[in-house]
Amino acid sequence: MNGYTPEIGDLVFDEATRKVGQVMDRVGPHWQLKPPGGGREWDAHGPLRPATPMEKLSCGVALANARSRGEWP
Repeated sequence: MNGYTPEIGDLVFDEATRKVGQVMDRVGPHWQLKPPGGGREWDAHGPLRPATPMEKLSCGVALANARSRGEWP
């Protein structure tokens, strides 16, 4: 990777999928990530980096919008 080693619970940016995910686990050489508000996990194969403050804010806004529409508890 790029020298960054995430910890369980960190919000990271997956360079391969261009998505922000929360670190759930590590299995072999791959990190298991899930969308910050929940959803289907995926295996990160590309480099990871810490999510920027803007990316974290964007995730929070998306979750708040989903809640306001009744799509998320």
